[in-house]
Amino acid sequence: MSILTCIFGWPLLAAVALVFVPRNYRVIIRAVALLATFVSMLLAVKMFCQFVPGHAGYQFEQQIPWVESLGISYHVGVDGLNVGLILMGAIVAFAAACCSFEIKSREKEFYILLLVMTGGILGAFASLDLFFFYFLHELALVPTFIMIGVWGRGERKNYATFQITLYLSVGALIALIGLIALYVQSGANTFDIPKLIEHVKTNPLAVTSQNIIFPLLLFGFGILVSLWPFHTWAPLGYASAPSPTAMLHAGVLKKFGLYGLIRVALPLLPQGIIAPVLPSTHFTRFLVHALPESAQLWLFSLGWLDLLALLCLGNILFVGWVAMRQKDLNLLIGNSSVAHMGFIFLGIASLNLIGLTGAVIIMIAHGFLAALTFGLSGYIYQQTGTLEMSKLGGLARKLPFIGTALLMAAMAGCGLPGFANFVGEVTVFFGAWKVFPLVTGLALWGALMIGALYMLRAMRNVLHGPLPEKWSGLSDATHVWCKLPYALLLTSLLVFGCFPRLLTEKITPDAEKIVNMARSEALAVGGTRVSRVQFGVPPNCVDARTLGFDRMKDGPLNPQAVSGVTPETTRETRVLHHIFVRALASNTILN
Repeated sequence: MSILTCIFGWPLLAAVALVFVPRNYRVIIRAVALLATFVSMLLAVKMFCQFVPGHAGYQFEQQIPWVESLGISYHVGVDGLNVGLILMGAIVAFAAACCSFEIKSREKEFYILLLVMTGGILGAFASLDLFFFYFLHELALVPTFIMIGVWGRGERKNYATFQITLYLSVGALIALIGLIALYVQSGANTFDIPKLIEHVKTNPLAVTSQNIIFPLLLFGFGILVSLWPFHTWAPLGYASAPSPTAMLHAGVLKKFGLYGLIRVALPLLPQGIIAPVLPSTHFTRFLVHALPESAQLWLFSLGWLDLLALLCLGNILFVGWVAMRQKDLNLLIGNSSVAHMGFIFLGIASLNLIGLTGAVIIMIAHGFLAALTFGLSGYIYQQTGTLEMSKLGGLARKLPFIGTALLMAAMAGCGLPGFANFVGEVTVFFGAWKVFPLVTGLALWGALMIGALYMLRAMRNVLHGPLPEKWSGLSDATHVWCKLPYALLLTSLLVFGCFPRLLTEKITPDAEKIVNMARSEALAVGGTRVSRVQFGVPPNCVDARTLGFDRMKDGPLNPQAVSGVTPETTRETRVLHHIFVRALASNTILN
């Protein structure tokens, strides 16, 4: 049996065991939940330490056939992309279980749902079969809705429950349609991800199929991750959720969509990545005919990853501005969490080794950070009964440990060197600058100015200033069990921030494989391979264009287009009718 099976199996077995424990045995219920998540965390640490960087294939692999006629099997394994995510998820789950002492009603049901949530998402990260990959995520997602509705707080918790259920159900449905279409169109008759990748290498999906499936996965997974403008469910949902639920969902479950894009969409749909968002048809040309010619060329050459890079600015800038206006600490943290997703999307959109490595690092670092901030805000709420920043102030005097931890979390959110977030964001900026210099510059400004402004102002309002008389009786976290989850999450941020090689040496080899599959496969589809393409002007062609393409180093830079020519071939030059061709380095393939 693989250690991965034990990592996510322990929480699920504990959830089943709690069904048979009487609800008045509160100490036993809590002890079982803590023990199961603690064992899962220890196993994840052991797996992370035993992982061999650069090892060919997957490690700690286990595969058991299930429905052979459909190609469904229980298949788990890790490489550099998910080994850190599983470790992060297990640590956050244990921290969330430690913070669950705030739950005073229906404790048995809460801990069962928490354990199911934990086992589901850890299993989803470990799964190498698309069926279990999706099923286990849904197993983790459903408890989120119940926990917010039953144990949530605030006057708008019912609305928040309805909103988050609606958004995430729609996102999951869109992603499911994309995954089923991928299975059907591939013709591989298997849900096994490694086999799908090998099959697609020799039998790539039709370009038209990729052009449909990739947007489905992009927006389906994007809604699950709170991609702007489909993000409005997240801040209110997290503000209304009990602290352990917010810690697990914002820290761990939200990374499922990002992991799905990297693991499934990029390597399996390389042509869909570079497909134009607005295909050149008579209808679309009619819609934009009034625009300047340069604007038309830009619109028709805009690819899906280019669009993703633009949308990520909505996360970083727009949501950052919204965070500046918040008066509730949890709403501010929720908007900050959404804003940080923009940096991960930017790293994915860069489609190079540096950017993708940085994206995975931020996924791990943000998991620790989100869990830490929501856990600390939950402690403050339990002590004060409010998170309105105007009613707080001077809490660092009465809560020195909690105040220090919150201030350090704020510094990590601002990208201060020494924390893992800094490593990931800097890496993404270096990778994205080669591909999207303007977008990267704006994202950098948003990180340095907007992010620092709303976070530091919140710390001033909550921790400093005069202490209201009504908060004179607050008690700090003094017991070791109260300090443990926050200390554990802070230590994780500092360890990976000061020693980033612990992550990068594991992530880089497998991130490079994904980048090579996404980029080289995109170049390997089609007909003639040439190092320079020139579109000639046949005698019978009117208003034709002659364009030369020389290079493209690290990303989809300088997309150019040619249209309005008749399909002719003269002087060994292929002339294509109404298609748009990207300028790619040295070996360009014309379809």
